[in-house]
Amino acid sequence: MQAPPLLPAETYLRVVRLAHLDGMAVLLIAGGFAALAALGRNFEGVVIGLAIAAAGAVELHGAGLLRAGEPRGYPWIVASQPYLLLMLVAYCAFRWAAPELPPVPAELQATVEANAAQVGMAPEEYLMLGYRTVYALVALVSFFYQGGMTLYYLRRRATVLAALEQDPGSIA
Repeated sequence: MQAPPLLPAETYLRVVRLAHLDGMAVLLIAGGFAALAALGRNFEGVVIGLAIAAAGAVELHGAGLLRAGEPRGYPWIVASQPYLLLMLVAYCAFRWAAPELPPVPAELQATVEANAAQVGMAPEEYLMLGYRTVYALVALVSFFYQGGMTLYYLRRRATVLAALEQDPGSIA
């Protein structure tokens, strides 16, 4: 037997909580990486970290507006997801096109050489394959996660806006 659909007020609360949690996580993680990049004097890292953190700020702004009973907050939370996806894919594409392989620690050098030889590659090729695979996976996971979040928000839009119209004071 299927459960009955959620009441609009419950859907509203779930969307606001999720937007707040997701926005805070993005803001804290990306902001933390931007701060670490700043400590390392990595200008590109700071810029991309702040650009990604902005997606979290946008989502938090939308969640705050919704919590205050403002329907105009909904486009903010929806827009944060494609923007975040765009920033993450742009970062991955940048890293793919301009790779910066760190030096291999001496204690791992023999392992890297053995693994590369096992698959018939030079150690540099082997490391580059791993490097690019990681960034391709990050882009792919981001596509599905941010795409899923966008769909989640879009599918609940009418219900959340209806909840705000019914009685914004009792659900906020």
